[in-house]
Amino acid sequence: MFTARNIKKNVYRSGLYECQDVLCELDDVELINLEPGMAYNLKEKIQKYIIWNDFTNIIVSKNMAYQEVKLKKEYDLFIAHCADIYDLLQVPAIRGWKNHCRTSICWIDELWIKNLPKYKHWLSALKNFDHIILGLNGTVEAISNLLERPCYWIPSGVDAIRFSPFPHSPTRVIDICNIGRIWEGIHQAMIKLAAEKKLFYVYDTFHVSDTETKNYRQHREMIANMAKRSKYFFVAPAKMNLFKETDGQIEVGSRYYEASAAGAVMLGNVPDCESFRSSFNWPDAVIEINPDGSDVSEVILSLSAQPERLLEISRRNASEALLRHDWVYRWRSVLDIAGLKPTPAMEIRENKLKLIAEQI
Repeated sequence: MFTARNIKKNVYRSGLYECQDVLCELDDVELINLEPGMAYNLKEKIQKYIIWNDFTNIIVSKNMAYQEVKLKKEYDLFIAHCADIYDLLQVPAIRGWKNHCRTSICWIDELWIKNLPKYKHWLSALKNFDHIILGLNGTVEAISNLLERPCYWIPSGVDAIRFSPFPHSPTRVIDICNIGRIWEGIHQAMIKLAAEKKLFYVYDTFHVSDTETKNYRQHREMIANMAKRSKYFFVAPAKMNLFKETDGQIEVGSRYYEASAAGAVMLGNVPDCESFRSSFNWPDAVIEINPDGSDVSEVILSLSAQPERLLEISRRNASEALLRHDWVYRWRSVLDIAGLKPTPAMEIRENKLKLIAEQI
């Protein structure tokens, strides 16, 4: 498995790198750190520009920007875990991967149906892989039809052990946490409520997603520590306010996994999609509020008057995440697709997750 963590340090990639770290603990994974080649930034821009009009569909499979890595051993599996379609440019840097790997998987976290027509010259690179995994459930059928082959959905996940507040529960000193994309109506209502009730309301004051991290592991630790010290955590579907990019496609955002694992009470939207219904189908997984913020104050004050209910929601969220949404369960699905057996390390981690859940 290759990684571009030394080159691409955007905040939104931190979860992907967290996933890779967990997988390396679970299996005999050789993680290859890609390095930039000469004039990396310029060459990658040029390559992207050419691909948009490359009717030969060849350029997407050429290595133009990265230092070449030669494989010298034989492997059961080659896995390209990509944040988006543009990460496919990293694949050709691994020279000879098709000759040295028994089977291959391309796992793309974010690929929206609306963008498929304009990505036609990019998608040709997927034909080099034996299996295709997508992080957005709504896109699976469309990609399967385009490639004329079955593709798979594996939902996002979280390092549930890192995010879990158990067995040593910290004090929830943050009243409400609202990071990432937020509804402006909810945000304004929360600023007013926080001032009136003297609440500790944590939120972003700048655009975070494309910002570079100094250290992605420290960033994930900070998010985890904030989440498991938050009473309430706002959640929303992926790109909920960017209709031009999603064209109405509804998918589960990463905050649902993080907030539930942290045992926070999730406030926000219940996504009307099968991926949410199958992944978060327990009582009070999300307490729904209006995007315009008109009922935020009423909902929070009502919940705060029910401490026993809040504790029950918190414990259930954390327990369900431990048993469903850790990266080990995603890796088990990957191995199943590749026809490989689970490892002893996976069983050890699953047992640890169950043990923590039983103590809640």
